[in-house]
Amino acid sequence: MNETHTKLEIKSLKIPFKQSFKHLSAERSETQTVIVIASDGALKGYGEACPREYVTNESVQSALRFFDKLKDELQSEVISLESLKEYHNKHRLIISRNPSAWCAIELAYLDLFAKKQACSIEKLLGLAELEGSFNYTAVIGDGPLEMFEKTAAQYIQMGFRDFKIKISGDPTVDFPKLELLKSLGAGICKIRLDANNLWNNIDEVIAYLKEIPVQLSGLEEPLKEKGLSRLRSLAAEIDVPIILDESFNQLEQFSELGGQQQDFIINLRVSKMGGLINSLAIADEARKQNMDLIIGAQVGETSILTRAALCVANFSKGYYKAMEGAFGTFLLEHDIVEAPLMFGQAGRLEPKLALHDGNGFQLDIKDELIH
Repeated sequence: MNETHTKLEIKSLKIPFKQSFKHLSAERSETQTVIVIASDGALKGYGEACPREYVTNESVQSALRFFDKLKDELQSEVISLESLKEYHNKHRLIISRNPSAWCAIELAYLDLFAKKQACSIEKLLGLAELEGSFNYTAVIGDGPLEMFEKTAAQYIQMGFRDFKIKISGDPTVDFPKLELLKSLGAGICKIRLDANNLWNNIDEVIAYLKEIPVQLSGLEEPLKEKGLSRLRSLAAEIDVPIILDESFNQLEQFSELGGQQQDFIINLRVSKMGGLINSLAIADEARKQNMDLIIGAQVGETSILTRAALCVANFSKGYYKAMEGAFGTFLLEHDIVEAPLMFGQAGRLEPKLALHDGNGFQLDIKDELIH
């Protein structure tokens, strides 16, 4: 029996935010997203990616160019999960330079193939089905103290106890916020900081941490230089785990940690890691090396990437430290699904309450909102 070939299309997606989100590397007021649609007759699979210049040196435009370059070959060669993996292996180098763009393509194919087999993404990939609930981190951008206080109080009232704070690097700006959060949370909150490649050298980081008024569970991307060798040197000088985000998105980078795995936490974001298959491989290797994970997210993700990250979190249950994302329409003016995947009280998300009983990613996509 002849296999049918899949039709691919890509669209950029701009959804306004309800409020702008700021950190050192960027200030954003709308999504920076591409959606890939893989169709085979009446069935459609959907993939999403959030290309970022300061994360993987990608943009929406570079993702569109990458897609156009590979589209015809993909439509001709990729007809199954096995051929998708073979294509990835054959084109590993160019894909490694365009991980977010590939993520959108891969997720669309996986969603379609699962629908063709009338099963979930998890079953398609030979994984356990989604089970139970997932708890998310409260994330606060770098803004004025008054806005910080309002946002933090709302999170505390909702029952959040795990916080990620974007910092400026100026103690006179950052430390009052941390003191405030400590008082609001009555000392029971876990706090990690995201520096977004802020400091020029190790001494600046040490000086900042020496005076910090709270205990930290992690410090994300402290140095402008993203090489792991410099981060290893810093890790040896401080007693706070370093969270690797922009500095880590390839399976091969485990060998660059130089035996200091316990000094680091990997922020695993599906878009940054180049898709779900690569994310699962990295999560599996982290478990083998007894490394902690954070299941991360790009600001402005829709429910497609939230759903893909749930697959990784479900696979990684018991050893990931925190989850980020699932903001849905708390941040977006609208999502592109009928029932957005988003956290509720205490940051908890119970996927089965939002997912329908269908196949693939189990999301009801509204095609009219993808433009």
